Amino acid sequence: MHVPRRSSNCKPSTFHDGLFFPQTLLVIGQREPRHFTAHHRMLKEADTIKHPYWPRNLSIPNYVANDRSMSEILIFLFSVSGILLLATWSLTGRKVSGGSLSGGRRLALCWFTVCGFIHGVIEGWFSLYYTIIPEDQSFLSQLWKEYSKGDSRYAIADNFTVSMETVTACLWGPFSIWIVVAFLYNHSYRFVLQLIVSLGQLYGAVLYFFTEHRDGYIHSEYGHPIYFWFYFVFMNVLWIVIPFILIADAWCQLSACQSMFDKAALKGKSKRS
Repeated sequence: MHVPRRSSNCKPSTFHDGLFFPQTLLVIGQREPRHFTAHHRMLKEADTIKHPYWPRNLSIPNYVANDRSMSEILIFLFSVSGILLLATWSLTGRKVSGGSLSGGRRLALCWFTVCGFIHGVIEGWFSLYYTIIPEDQSFLSQLWKEYSKGDSRYAIADNFTVSMETVTACLWGPFSIWIVVAFLYNHSYRFVLQLIVSLGQLYGAVLYFFTEHRDGYIHSEYGHPIYFWFYFVFMNVLWIVIPFILIADAWCQLSACQSMFDKAALKGKSKRS
């Protein structure tokens, strides 16, 4: 009986009881076998792409590393936010409709001013340019690439993050500035706006955390002090804690107004009767 000889241009195969059973023939120069799936090719490609994001096998073929340092980006973000806080605190110190705003109310307006900047400018940038951010070297694109170390869904333009950030930029950004104006001019609908925006922010933040929890926190280096705890947790949990407080505030204010209106209506009925 003729026993086939092992070919020098084939991958290792199996010899059993003197017989040769080829498992997978991969002749040099041939294309990959059909059982190499798209997933295998993606992993192979990801191995050649260097990026700082999680999961490590994430494929971002057009990624270009930042030429701005983390400190430059964070200094910019917190400097602009600090300037806006100081400017709003100073602006809200003047009298409104013959009275002065309380310290707590002024802090709330400082919060909404910073929200207007973050939602309208930073998140607005993402909603416009999410398709090119991994390769773009504009400052705000680099800011998003830095933040993506804490949540790589932004680096791959995940459907949820794109949808959420677009709604946030288009609605809560302009509405946040509208709230500041409404309080400065003592408009009657100011607490209605505060309630609407705060509810929207709280809802978005809860979905943001819950969707990542369902994914098993795979889009960040779990437990990392900066990327996970500071970028992902701290910088987003603010949009749960503060909006919750402002929702409760708006609830109390609107309830008090409704109570006064009901009492006035009841007195009017008693007088007519």
